[in-house]
Amino acid sequence: MTTYIVVSDAARARVFAHAANNTQEIDNLVHPESREHTGDLRTGGEGAAATGSSGQQRQTGDDDATSEKHAMFFAKEVADYLKNARSQGKADSFVIAAAPQFLGHLREKMDFNTRDMVAKEVDKDYSKASVEEITEKLVKPYAK
Repeated sequence: MTTYIVVSDAARARVFAHAANNTQEIDNLVHPESREHTGDLRTGGEGAAATGSSGQQRQTGDDDATSEKHAMFFAKEVADYLKNARSQGKADSFVIAAAPQFLGHLREKMDFNTRDMVAKEVDKDYSKASVEEITEKLVKPYAK
């Protein structure tokens, strides 16, 4: 029986496979746009250099809406990854730990069958944790 453990924030998702008391990192999904400064996202990466003919900066939208949009895109990418793992029979269950707001986005983007395989959700960001810490915090407490 293989459990996929996904630890994520809005810019990076690390995927671990846990089987037979062994946990190892198998994939790393990255959404670079979520790491960029919001002003760069709105100006096409030109940041402060993006100016119109009047010499004023061209920035539209607000910071929260832009960040939120990219978080939603990445949540869809992670949800699709989990759906593919499920449909290909690579995982029997999922444990998901994510920053609280991103966890909500991920829940919204998962299809019913994938969501049904989630054994545990933790609303905490472990995306920078070591394999040992992830095993200690996310595998041992929920081992059957």
